[in-house]
Amino acid sequence: MRWERVCIEAIGVALPEQRVSTRALEARLAPVYARWGLGIGQLEALTGIRERRWWDPDPSLSGCAAAAARDALSQAGVGAEELGALFYTGVNRENLEPATACPTAEALGLPGAALILDVSNACLGVLNGMALVANMIELGQIRAGLVVAAESAREIADDTIARILADPSPDTFRLTAASLTGGSGAVAVLLVDSRDSLTGRRLVGGAAIAAPQHHRIARWGPATGLLGQTPWVMETDAAAVLTHGVALGGRTWEAFLATVGWSATDVDKVICHQVGKGHRDAVLSALGIDPGKDFCTYETLGNMGPVALPVTAGIADQQGFLQAGDRVGLLGIGTGLNCMMLGVLW
Repeated sequence: MRWERVCIEAIGVALPEQRVSTRALEARLAPVYARWGLGIGQLEALTGIRERRWWDPDPSLSGCAAAAARDALSQAGVGAEELGALFYTGVNRENLEPATACPTAEALGLPGAALILDVSNACLGVLNGMALVANMIELGQIRAGLVVAAESAREIADDTIARILADPSPDTFRLTAASLTGGSGAVAVLLVDSRDSLTGRRLVGGAAIAAPQHHRIARWGPATGLLGQTPWVMETDAAAVLTHGVALGGRTWEAFLATVGWSATDVDKVICHQVGKGHRDAVLSALGIDPGKDFCTYETLGNMGPVALPVTAGIADQQGFLQAGDRVGLLGIGTGLNCMMLGVLW
């Protein structure tokens, strides 16, 4: 994938006010921890996640996405009527149908001619949406498009804690502990034709590689399938995800560098998917990237799924970590397994 006329004009961010510490979640598991002889603090030590944000119960995902979208449009001085596409790319959606993009578009006042739809691909959804909008801009079909997502982690954490308390086996904890790292947030990435850009932050290109033979190592949904009536569960074989994910990341990194025409030393900064300390350390080590080139937010925001990487990029920009002229790698990975890396000339 290569693009010559696509710019990332703005990244809008919306975060909940409520902060929930990892230790507070572990305290709810105190009977199980006591049974196993564990002290509070194990999960924080393992993941490096001190806290995360949660929306109030029963949030409007489209409303959260629209809030992030308004932030992005305001930053860029772009009106909703100028958008040719809006893709909602979150794992969490309000309904099977209609697309969550529809109420988001209504809230923003998008024109009827805009392409409005949902895109879903686990934690890779936002990057996938960006590539799709970039293709439309490159082909001259639209001049601007918005990729949005919102995630809520409260519900799955509550369900996971209840499941562990009901079945306090080491195997249950192993398969569900990753669910306790989740955070909530919303993001909007505005892409525009470079001829309309005021920032000049050009999306250069990227590469994507899949390893679908590993799709069984993580899942989120009803235990008996999409239309099942059983409680929703999230199960992750964290060790397998790390092993196979890092290997897939290595292959994608080589393809990415070749596609965008950069060497590894050309890359000034990177933004990784925010899983936790172990994943970050393993990925950076495997790719030979100096940790000083990476910006992370997982310590205080947790793993926000597809929202995590772009929110982190937005915060890195706000805090001045990303500087004009930086060659930036956006290194995404998602359950499936799928990996996509995009290069931006900031």
